[in-house]
Amino acid sequence: MNSTLQIYGYHTWSNDRIFSHLKKLPNDIYTQEIQSVFPSISDVIVHIFLTDVTWFGVITGDSFEEIMENVTEMRKKTYGKSIEEMEKMYSELKKKYHSFFRTQGDSNHPMSVEHPHFGKLNTQLSELVQHVVNHGTYHRGNITAMLRQLGHKGASTDYVFYLYEQRQ
Repeated sequence: MNSTLQIYGYHTWSNDRIFSHLKKLPNDIYTQEIQSVFPSISDVIVHIFLTDVTWFGVITGDSFEEIMENVTEMRKKTYGKSIEEMEKMYSELKKKYHSFFRTQGDSNHPMSVEHPHFGKLNTQLSELVQHVVNHGTYHRGNITAMLRQLGHKGASTDYVFYLYEQRQ
């Protein structure tokens, strides 16, 4: 479980860095509409969060219907939320992930995931967590590009900086 906790730790560290950076910028940057992959940075933040919610349901064994119902409910709860409110929602989800990880032994144990369109996937918890992290990394890159487009620097969230910070 150690490497899974390590990579998930990087994911949450990166999200925290993004929140910290965004809160230092003018307030309107968060919701300003621009021509990009997403209409606003707040939309990217919500997208990463809802995807993390989705995969939490998958790894904890919820049915597809339960996951979709939960995501629909969470989508309503994220509507119009400020950056501080979203940061709190991320923090609460992080606690759920960590609580779940504490109950797991080997993160390489086999798991089977069922999707109504893609079928059955035989995988491991560690691979699904890696997917969550990769997804977040990709979209944090979108945020950086959007910030540059708006005339601001992005936050450095490279994995190596996480490692340096963790080993000090």
